[in-house]
Amino acid sequence: MVGCYAQLKPEEIADIPGVDLVLGAAEKFNIVSYIDELAKAPGKGMVKAGAISTVNHFVDSFSFGDRTRSFLKVQDGCDYKCTFCTIPQARGKSRSDTVENVLLNVAKIAEAGVKEIVLTGVNLGDFGNSTEVIEGTKPKKEALFFDLVKELDKSAGIERFRISSIEPNLLTDEIIEFVAQSRVFVPHFHIPLQSGSDKILKLMRRRYTRDLYKARIEKIKTVMPHCCIGVDVIVGFPGESESDFMETYDFINDLDVSYLHVFTYSERANTLAVELEGKVDMSVRRNRNERLRILSEKKRAHFYQQFEGDIRPVLFEHSKEANSMSGYTDNYIKVSLPLQEYLINQIEEVKIGKFLGGESTNATLAAVLV
Repeated sequence: MVGCYAQLKPEEIADIPGVDLVLGAAEKFNIVSYIDELAKAPGKGMVKAGAISTVNHFVDSFSFGDRTRSFLKVQDGCDYKCTFCTIPQARGKSRSDTVENVLLNVAKIAEAGVKEIVLTGVNLGDFGNSTEVIEGTKPKKEALFFDLVKELDKSAGIERFRISSIEPNLLTDEIIEFVAQSRVFVPHFHIPLQSGSDKILKLMRRRYTRDLYKARIEKIKTVMPHCCIGVDVIVGFPGESESDFMETYDFINDLDVSYLHVFTYSERANTLAVELEGKVDMSVRRNRNERLRILSEKKRAHFYQQFEGDIRPVLFEHSKEANSMSGYTDNYIKVSLPLQEYLINQIEEVKIGKFLGGESTNATLAAVLV
């Protein structure tokens, strides 16, 4: 067992029947050596998880099981102190790969025939801190995320780069303007909001206001009207009244965004949020979640309908449906066509069909090749 849970509660996981080995955030990169020790430790799962302060190096990685798309980690850890979050306790200080090494990994991925790379990180926009964190010192900024974006735009062999979740305060106008004219960065952003109430944002210790968030969305839509924008939202945070929730609901309803990822607040040990007054009843949290999920479906349907009949490039991949293939447009609309094996892992233009409704989180539009 590895991951954030393994770092935060290793002994708890070790007691689960069937668990042989629990590795912390630093130890997971030496998994092979620990596996060799398993035969010497019968019974309860063996725990190898040191203090998070020992996690001070960036270790690069990328996925390679799918020839169509690869997820490339360029940043890890987080220095933010959001009151609901345990990520800093589980992943350590913010640290990054170097621009030079990212480019080397991109070349390796391109050699494998992958057409699209998704850039990932715990706090992706904070890219640029040195690969090694020295305890007690301020992190050294060796580059900015914008510097990385500009260099990747020159990369050969990769036809698409997609930016995963990025904080609104770190998504600058220059990044937005560059993506708008880029030859490889696609018009798709996922920007956490968490709340549309300035009161709740302050309690969460987020680093922006709703006005700043609105300005980011408006900037994107000004230079990229076709851009897909996803939003993270947390409902039921301590102190969130019905009027606070409706402030969030109305704020999102008025924003030109494409879909939501809605999370119901849950208490996390060793966070400041658990000490806050105004705990929201769980039934109320679930009700608010459902109301925003319905809004998300309406937002996605509206976004899809804007592109009915449009011609857009699609990167094709195998579908779970027999004799079918699917793929995403540059602006993250999922389409489906009859299987043509020679088109798998190829980018071709299609004419998008009508949106026929259904569960929008799994919605796939019919399309025809141009």
